[in-house]
Amino acid sequence: MDDATTVDGLFSQHIAHLQGVAQAALDAVGAPALVVGAGFPKYRFLDDQTHPFVANPHFQWWVPVGHAPGSFVLVRPGQRPTVVFHQPEDYWHKPPESLQGGWLEAVDVVVIRRPADARQHMPSGSAYVGEAFDGMDDFGFASHNAPPLLARLHWARARKTPYELACMRIAAERGARAHRTAEQAFRAGASEYGIHLAYLAACGHTEAGLPYPNIIALNEGSAILHYTELSSDVPTERRSFLIDAGAQFRGYACDITRSYAAKPGAYAELLTALDEAERRLCDLVRAGVHYPAIHAQAHREIAGILVDHGIVRCSTEAALETRLTSVFFPHGIGHLLGLQVHDIGGHQTGPEGGTTPPPAEDRYLRLTRTLEPSTVVTIEPGIYFIDLLLDAARQDGRGRDIDWGAVERLKPFGGVRVEDDVVATAQGPENLTRDAFARLA
Repeated sequence: MDDATTVDGLFSQHIAHLQGVAQAALDAVGAPALVVGAGFPKYRFLDDQTHPFVANPHFQWWVPVGHAPGSFVLVRPGQRPTVVFHQPEDYWHKPPESLQGGWLEAVDVVVIRRPADARQHMPSGSAYVGEAFDGMDDFGFASHNAPPLLARLHWARARKTPYELACMRIAAERGARAHRTAEQAFRAGASEYGIHLAYLAACGHTEAGLPYPNIIALNEGSAILHYTELSSDVPTERRSFLIDAGAQFRGYACDITRSYAAKPGAYAELLTALDEAERRLCDLVRAGVHYPAIHAQAHREIAGILVDHGIVRCSTEAALETRLTSVFFPHGIGHLLGLQVHDIGGHQTGPEGGTTPPPAEDRYLRLTRTLEPSTVVTIEPGIYFIDLLLDAARQDGRGRDIDWGAVERLKPFGGVRVEDDVVATAQGPENLTRDAFARLA
């Protein structure tokens, strides 16, 4: 695993790359400098408490610090970036700790006590990226989230630098370790909430520190794609367990899903078949591959599984032609991954902008780009038994090709999903998730 020292050693190269990206973006809007805000805490409605702070991902692209509300980074062509670090004098709350680490060798740091004090460090006419904030009009920004500038930044974020990949390998290992602990908790009889607590302890995150809310489902809950109930009740019968949970390092996320059967049987066999298919789909993640083609192949793989396991009573080709596979696999095969779990720019046409939407029949596909070297994507096929979609199939005629007896036998298990994070390279895929699990063995 890449340790923090190794990661810090790659940071200067990362910043040099971002300087080039920023230069092209600034040229597009004719601005002398780029200012990126970390953001500010958001107060709950009619309350004096704030929601957990989440930093602007564009800020964390430049500054590997998550808890820095009211801070900014200033980027000027030909100069070192300046981190304008907000460290208030406060006895009600713990102020952000002083910045530390080898990465600081690549940047300059100015400490401010009030966000308004950042104004003196900002050149007039700068382009600002981030949320609006009180007093922003006094900063003299020439633009705020200008589309031509954002388009170039968003497009560039898909290709990861060696520094970013090193961060994502660490995140993957944290996630894999926590997933292993979660499986042990399931086998030991824990509730969904108990499994969740075991996961948090193993990955070293608080709930607010997770890249997304954990999906931890027992039995029928696995049929709900974004199930976050986290019940404290222990079911009388434990049939299946699906966990979709991540971890992060310096803002970079992993996104891992695993499914488990409590005992051998039809569901366990379905899981084995899907896991094998998922591995084949991961092998398609290569530079130059059109991502929607992987999604199309996922439907073909799932059609074959549905036929082989007697869930549908037609041919693979017929299941594809009638979109019968969508009854059991209603989501996209995956998405870009990085500083955001669903990383930005998945439908973008090019660095200048534009949108390439997914096909109408695959409207939930989050990525329509051709994969470039060092792009990181998820591959997450699933098969689910969802009443809403099954009822629709009964009504539109596709139900005649479904073995309803097989469906009724499998419905109590909810569903199955397997997800890995994969880097596209010219030589072939690097499976961050499978490699992380292998290092734990």
